[in-house]
Amino acid sequence: MKISARNILKGTIVEIVKGATTSHVRIDIGGAVVTASITNEAVTDLKLEKGKQAYAVVKASDVMVGID
Repeated sequence: MKISARNILKGTIVEIVKGATTSHVRIDIGGAVVTASITNEAVTDLKLEKGKQAYAVVKASDVMVGID
């Protein structure tokens, strides 16, 4: 896979919650869980299912930092 995004997190799909048009795909990346919101069509096209390995690809123009 070649992609321009620099934040690529490999993990395991732990849950897929399908809505009317959009699914929430939860990926465990080593103890932390990242949730992606993608179309139901993309879930089908990628053959995503619980337990399958996948990548969370984060593409953002800004990264914010917060403290307590």
